[in-house]
Amino acid sequence: MAMSDDDMRALLVDLESDRVERKASLDIDRACQAICAFGNDMPGRGLPGVLFIGAGDASGEPTGLAVDDRLLLELAGLRDRGTILPIPTMSVRRLSVDAQHVAAIEVLPSLTPPLRYKGVVWIRVGPRRAQASPDEERRLAERRRAFDLPFDARPFVGLTTAALDLDVFTRVLLPSSVSAEVLEENNRTEVEQLASLRLTDTGGTPTAAGLLLLAPQPRDHLPGAYVQFLRLAGTQLSDPVQDDKLLDGSLLDVLRQLDELLTLNISTAVDVTATPEARHSDYPLVALQQLVRNALMHRTYEGTNTPVRVTWYADRVEIVSPGGPYGLVDRESFGRPGVTDYRNPTLAGALRSLGYVQRFGVGLDVARRACAENGNPPPEFAVEATFVAVTVMRSVP
Repeated sequence: MAMSDDDMRALLVDLESDRVERKASLDIDRACQAICAFGNDMPGRGLPGVLFIGAGDASGEPTGLAVDDRLLLELAGLRDRGTILPIPTMSVRRLSVDAQHVAAIEVLPSLTPPLRYKGVVWIRVGPRRAQASPDEERRLAERRRAFDLPFDARPFVGLTTAALDLDVFTRVLLPSSVSAEVLEENNRTEVEQLASLRLTDTGGTPTAAGLLLLAPQPRDHLPGAYVQFLRLAGTQLSDPVQDDKLLDGSLLDVLRQLDELLTLNISTAVDVTATPEARHSDYPLVALQQLVRNALMHRTYEGTNTPVRVTWYADRVEIVSPGGPYGLVDRESFGRPGVTDYRNPTLAGALRSLGYVQRFGVGLDVARRACAENGNPPPEFAVEATFVAVTVMRSVP
């Protein structure tokens, strides 16, 4: 999220630090060095740095520089000159200060450090800019490798454990993941316990899995982290809607809501003429549970606003999960027993500990078997590059 103008003004008059640099006029080389240094975020604050152009080095007072559109375009163009690589994430604005203007370049910390300007790694060392030492370059490279982790294990820079419901962690997730004997014996802090399960990094920054499992509203950070449920009166999307629900909250909340919704929508017929009395459901609950849990566990949460969709027609149930096959799994091997891979391994491990997954790699086989025993046709899968869909046809007694 971009800084407000008020936050910018507060930084402008503050002491120069690892987040602030001021220049009375534009020097392209020095400006690019500063952008590179802010992008590298050597202190690891996870906060943007700001380069002010047209401000006094000592006081931050405007120098009277003409901050016109030409200058702003020139500053914005520094990003795309190809001299700072990887390309930094930055924005440029005109900031009003005491009836005058300064130009402000806001630079976000890079997820892929080290950034180099003309091949040199620049960093901030307190209030000054410097070339990185070999050891500092190594530390930046290690930080980049942290972001090469699976998406669900990557930290969300700028957040703290305040984003998580730590009561749920202590009462529900931790006891299900770590034995009572180990919990009693070790003296780990709460952050160390969270980090050991990859719900935060070692500094307490929540990971994607931590947000999905423990944030009251993961959609604030992962916009597609919800389920859209739709029940229709007929067999086409254009038919009248009988029920329309958006299931959100933590993944644990969503799973509970789904279990209730699936149970509520399954119809059971009773044959009173049979001895003993016979009951038959139009869908096996365990099959639908396995399929929606698989959809939530294996979907992509990265870079998408798309939810998991459950559409309940008069003759079938369709479940669509964003993200195609992953890793060792391709279209040909999808659903084959024993062939599996995990886009979200931290999430998968947590769901296994919580009992939502009995054994890895057999969920689809369990769903097929449950359908066969209930008289439903085998589930039909559509495996595409950007999504996986499954259809379960209704069983008629």
